Amino acid sequence: MVTLVNLRAYWRFLVVFRRFLPLIVAYTRDRNRFFLFGRSRQVTAEMQVDRAEILLDTLLTLGPTFIKLGQLLSTRPDILPPAYIDVLSSLQDDVPPAPWDESRVVIEDELGPVDEKFDAFDRDSISGASLGQVYLAEYEGERVAVKIRRPGIEELVEADLRVIKWSIPLVSRFVGEGQAFSLDSLADEFAKTIREEMDYGRERDMLVRIRSNFEENRDIVIPRPIDDVSGPRVLTMEYEPGVKISDVETLDEMDIDRHELAVKLQEIYLQMIIEDGVFHADPHPGNLAVDDDGSIIFYDFGMSGTVDPFIQDKIVEFYIAVANQNIDGILDSLVEMGTLSPEADREVMANVMELAIADVRGEDIEQYRVQQVIQQVEDTIYEFPLRLPQNMALVLRVATVVEGVCVTLDPDFDFITVATNYLSETGYREETAKQLVEDAGRQLQQTTESLITVPPKLDRTLDQLERENVTVNVRIEDKNDVFDRLSRRIAYSLLFSVGLLSASILYAFGNDWRFAAAMVGITLPMGFLLYRSLRKKRKGIRARPQFTRQSMRERRGD
Repeated sequence: MVTLVNLRAYWRFLVVFRRFLPLIVAYTRDRNRFFLFGRSRQVTAEMQVDRAEILLDTLLTLGPTFIKLGQLLSTRPDILPPAYIDVLSSLQDDVPPAPWDESRVVIEDELGPVDEKFDAFDRDSISGASLGQVYLAEYEGERVAVKIRRPGIEELVEADLRVIKWSIPLVSRFVGEGQAFSLDSLADEFAKTIREEMDYGRERDMLVRIRSNFEENRDIVIPRPIDDVSGPRVLTMEYEPGVKISDVETLDEMDIDRHELAVKLQEIYLQMIIEDGVFHADPHPGNLAVDDDGSIIFYDFGMSGTVDPFIQDKIVEFYIAVANQNIDGILDSLVEMGTLSPEADREVMANVMELAIADVRGEDIEQYRVQQVIQQVEDTIYEFPLRLPQNMALVLRVATVVEGVCVTLDPDFDFITVATNYLSETGYREETAKQLVEDAGRQLQQTTESLITVPPKLDRTLDQLERENVTVNVRIEDKNDVFDRLSRRIAYSLLFSVGLLSASILYAFGNDWRFAAAMVGITLPMGFLLYRSLRKKRKGIRARPQFTRQSMRERRGD
């Protein structure tokens, strides 16, 4: 099996490389106009959109694994610029179902003969995705939904995962340091996510956990799993029909308050992430429906995740800082969560956050203010300073997709107000305020102790300084290899100058001009290396701050 997977991976690598070759050529020419030399090219917004469309078509052509990869990339602004994010956001996991004869083999391998296990079984699937498909059936007089893993998908996914892992070092050469940081963990994160999504035993366990957390909540409906007809590749659940949550016309006909529906959805996810620590991580409209009572039905728990208590606390601190418009608190929370580089320019990021909060709250923002902040980012940040650690990637995906669903339901939806009210009603704001008072008390105690201990130390230091008995150790950190590049340029310059001088002397006083020509031949590579070192620019794609997708589209339209 391992050998077959390896052989398939080698073949798939060639297929993937061929499909991505036009983009590879384009990015290579961006770095050097003539591949190996020449200035770098300026990439316009139109060029980025065109390339994003090519990338979208390529992912669709390569099949299920790469469709899932594209969906993941559409939630990663730390890797791709906004133009790519917007195009890939349209990528839907909707593919033709496998033939029934192939699906029957999977069911019977797991459960036994279909007609013996089920009272009735509809041979036409009601939905098809890249990793699985769902059928309707009857079991012991109850209407059920049967989710079946797509036949043969395991081998294809494992081969493609190896291709992706092999490709990461190659892709990293065409992006900046910020994007390379995120790419390093992308392959492992994606492999973990897609393997978990194919494990229906895990999906059943996550479904049960989340369902138990909302037993008393009538605003949410989660189907009950039926264990007697479930297995690692088959998951049977009670059938809960509803109206797709994005079908606003039908919701209006049902007299459903769409604003209240959006508030319910936001509060459900706040409880999952902040309180319960386990959450449904794929809230696109195809996995959310609404019943006649206005309750939200959740489908497909294959993509789900957990949040550790530390991250939960930091998310609460982040929301409270946003509610209070405490910019320093927002930046501190992002740094502590690992999503913002500590080396980022805080003044510039503060301006970005102020603009983002105003944008989310629906405040009127003067166009010159937007341009001013964007110009600051371009002038001072050579790489996007946001990072996405593995434990935050799914949380960001949820926040992004849920926001889009809520805005579809209510164009004026303000998630900051909803989050603030939720934190107040559940007591988180009061607990955080109490913690701040305790921290302030400890800080005051430490300050008082310092007032007693610091003067004697300062007095001893001044005595040593007066006696000229103070030694200062200085260590210079050169993370960007500035000294290394400078030393190479000096070496190239010296060798080039000495070579030209020697060639001139040999030509002027020598009897044979060929010695001078040989010296010129030896010297020219030094000149070329010197030119390259002086002309070399920072590599990568500059990224602009992305606030909400809706607002960025509106600005581009204006």
